[in-house]
Order: sequence, then C-alpha cells, then structure tokens
Amino acid sequence: MIGGASAGAGLAAGTALRARDSGGPRLSAQLLVYPMLDHRNETASSHAIQDPRVWNRSANIAAWAAYRGGGDPTIYSSPALAEDLSGLPPAYISVGTFDMFHDEDVAYASALNRAGVSCELHVYPGAFHASNGFLPDHPTSLRWKRDEDEFISRCLAGQL
Repeated sequence: MIGGASAGAGLAAGTALRARDSGGPRLSAQLLVYPMLDHRNETASSHAIQDPRVWNRSANIAAWAAYRGGGDPTIYSSPALAEDLSGLPPAYISVGTFDMFHDEDVAYASALNRAGVSCELHVYPGAFHASNGFLPDHPTSLRWKRDEDEFISRCLAGQL
C-alpha cells in the first residue's frame, strides 16, 4: 500500500502511476488524504480558498512552483494530467468540502472509477485542509480516522 496526505498523497498517486508504468512494485492500494494532484489550479475550489489561516491558493501556487522547479509537469508529478488511470490499485480519497483540493480530488476519484479502478471517495462536510489533524477530537475527524482505519484493515485483510 502507498499513501500520504496533501503533497505526500500527490506523490503517492504519482508513484502508483510510475509503478504501474514501470512494471512494479505491485501495490495493493492507495490511501490519498486530501491529495494535491493538479498543478494547474483551475478548479472552482482552488480559486475559492483564500483564507491565510489554511492551505490556500497562494500557498498552493508557491508549493507547485517550488516542487516543479521550472520543469514541465508529467503525470507522475501532477497525476491529474494522466489520461489513462487503468491498472492502478484500489484507492481511497478523502477531502473536506472547504479544502481547495476538493474539486480536483472528486474529479480524480471519478476518473479512477471510470477507468475501472475501485475508488472510495469520502467528502467531509465543513472540513478544511488538514482539519482532521488540527481538530483531532472533533466528531468529523474521528469519523475520518475510523473510515481510513477501516480501509487499511480491509486492504491488509485482502478484501479490496
């Protein structure tokens, strides 16, 4: 299994694509928590979040510029560019409704499903980027953790 949160989840998604295209290693699942998947920043939610107290549009643009280092994006660095998502391992994607990655994450989950890849999408009402870490005892964060733990347990039990 491969996974991560935010930029780490984007790296995990890109690594899953690379593993598929390189013939291995074979991954059993992807755990993508509010993944950063699209360098283009064109979605409505990527424009909507401006609050400096949370991960916002200007921080995201700066992060993508630093990550890319002036290089051209590929499907491995910006997985939303991938036109063929077939052959990837089952995925779990979680994101809040007030996360700037909401729209790109929902689109990626839908694209995985269209490609025949099993993808669980969990969207948490009212949650912002990394709110499950900032507010770990909030009922939404507790449900979020239970959902992730259940996915991991199913994966480890070979039930995906």
